[in-house]
Amino acid sequence: MSLSTTRTRRASTIAPPATLTALPDLLLEPLVRAALQEDLGRAGDLTSAAVIPADDTAAFRITARDQGTVAGLDLARLSFTLLDPGIRFTPLVDDGARVAPGEAVARVEGSARSLLSAERVALNLLGHLSGIATATATIATAIAHTQARVCCTRKTTPGLRTVEKYAVRAGGGINHRFGLDDAVLVKDNHIAVAGSVTEAVRRVRASLPHLVAVEVEVDSLDQLEELLEHPVDAVLLDNMSPETTAEAVRLVAGRMVTEASGRITAETAPALAETGVDLLSAGWITHSAPVLDLGLDH
Repeated sequence: MSLSTTRTRRASTIAPPATLTALPDLLLEPLVRAALQEDLGRAGDLTSAAVIPADDTAAFRITARDQGTVAGLDLARLSFTLLDPGIRFTPLVDDGARVAPGEAVARVEGSARSLLSAERVALNLLGHLSGIATATATIATAIAHTQARVCCTRKTTPGLRTVEKYAVRAGGGINHRFGLDDAVLVKDNHIAVAGSVTEAVRRVRASLPHLVAVEVEVDSLDQLEELLEHPVDAVLLDNMSPETTAEAVRLVAGRMVTEASGRITAETAPALAETGVDLLSAGWITHSAPVLDLGLDH
């Protein structure tokens, strides 16, 4: 869900979590094919071909080594079935499920050679996305007693933005804009070049279609007060303390969606969320989230 608001939207109307909708295979297949091609190279899996007879079959479970939130099961499925359509992949949980150490998330059966050849790609993708979902869930859980929601940014791995933002949703977060073309975010450097908040907003309004949402970043209450003379859809309160954020939320008084950013973690998020801000945005949940350790067990 990208930021999409009206200028009269109240803070309390941020939508509740939606049912997680799976991404279509049409979007996922190119990513998985590229990963398989990278790993198989020019000659395929030399080790499995040498060690395992062609007609051997096997059954494995994909098991969580740590506690976390699962995301990316369809990518894991495609890693196996694009390599060998005869493989049977059975998910044992849904994306978004919280799992404990030792819990199986899927079962795979079929050609032993094919299973081991696809193993690393499947686990790389599943572990990476589950790590993002797990990181997101830590913040979502920490602020569950407030109205605030955690959202991601454009700080994503090149080529993986769609699936990484999906993983954020699986972890209980929501998505910011997907790219430069689906919403306007006027940041500090835009304001510096334009000369002022007022001039930046004037230029945006003079050039944009009426359905494009606009957000402006401010780093002080003075800039916020200037913006309030020309309110837009959302305001990004950058690197403000909880005390300053609370005052900013009071000044906005529901005229714009409020978003706080700046080194937000599960430890720092509650104090910011309790100010009444609508959104907490965190880049690290996509660009630096530790993987969830998963293994293929016989």
